[in-house]
Amino acid sequence: MNQLQLFLPCAAGVEELLAEEVHAITGLQGEDLRSHRGGVLARSSWRDAMRLNLHSRLAQRVLVELSSTPYRNEQDLYEAASNVAWEIWFTPKQSFKIEVTAQHSPLTSLNFAALKVKDAVADRFRFKTGVRPDVNVQWPDVRIYLHLTTEHATIYIDTSGDALFKRGWREDKGDAPLKETLAAAMIAASGWDGTTPLYDPCCGSGTIAIEAAQIACNIAPGSLRRFGFEKLLPFQPHVWSAIQDQAAEAEHEPQTQIFGSDVAFRMVDFATRNAERAGVTGVVEFRGGDALQRMPPAPSGVMLLNPPYGERIEVAGVAGRREAAQTDDGGSDFFPQLATHWKRNYAGWTGWILTPDLKLPGKMRLKESRRVPMWNGPIECRLFRFDMVAGSARRGADTDAK
Repeated sequence: MNQLQLFLPCAAGVEELLAEEVHAITGLQGEDLRSHRGGVLARSSWRDAMRLNLHSRLAQRVLVELSSTPYRNEQDLYEAASNVAWEIWFTPKQSFKIEVTAQHSPLTSLNFAALKVKDAVADRFRFKTGVRPDVNVQWPDVRIYLHLTTEHATIYIDTSGDALFKRGWREDKGDAPLKETLAAAMIAASGWDGTTPLYDPCCGSGTIAIEAAQIACNIAPGSLRRFGFEKLLPFQPHVWSAIQDQAAEAEHEPQTQIFGSDVAFRMVDFATRNAERAGVTGVVEFRGGDALQRMPPAPSGVMLLNPPYGERIEVAGVAGRREAAQTDDGGSDFFPQLATHWKRNYAGWTGWILTPDLKLPGKMRLKESRRVPMWNGPIECRLFRFDMVAGSARRGADTDAK
């Protein structure tokens, strides 16, 4: 278990950030750590697989590659799965589930592909032990992933269980919650290091602010949850306990304060309760208030926000409510007014906005200093950086006059 090929899938656009995170957690580099489309490949140990589950904020899962072979039909998939030594990973008393993903696969039915792999796993156990394990598609003990490309089939066993964005603290959430992994990617892309104030003026249920608060305290993102590897045969409880103890000992007091506000007081209550569960009540401060009216909570710092939009939910706040009754896009006046508010009151701050609107800087009459491609699920977005410097209100007024 010291020479495993791991694959950590992540959101598109986050691969390089994830590679940096994996290096920080494990020390891997060079040929042992490679960015890949949609994730990161890491040649490492079973112990590192557990540590990555506990500490990674950006990965969606930690998968162990068990087979990678060419294929042309479903029988090839059956043969590949039959050759995997499933008996060293779990027992026939445990249930399992097959999940299939594909990119340009020539097969006509992914469900049939999953069925053939399922049969191969069950048949191998029956041949080895005389007993077939059960399939449980809802709450399996073991998750097996099959990924198909045009010519190659790769089989993985999952060590995470529930997806890693499920940290265990967000029980209260709004209509379109931001995944914790994407919030962490926004923080990583911004370069925020936990030493300066951070503020989310459209905080919703508090995801960005709470992720930042845990980073500031060095709290492992997986410290409140269970993992799939705990049900696999290589799992050793004493080794896992030592990894958890080491993580707990590394926690420390924050060097700065985190802030969040939202126009909906219901969401502020949600965020406050989520912060309590995440163990950062004293680190993050949530208040009600419109993003167009709230004054800076500190002289300078970093603003990070994922404001409501289109496919998510209507822009909230004074401008959003007014414009929703007048326009088809539900809040077209919000961003220009937000830019004006920032120019007048947020000199010394850096603002980062995640949005699917590639023309947002023009609408805000602000020049972005950086744009980072990032995907929010199926929605292609950009993370724009705006530097608010002293005197920008005057320049903004001059630009408006022109």
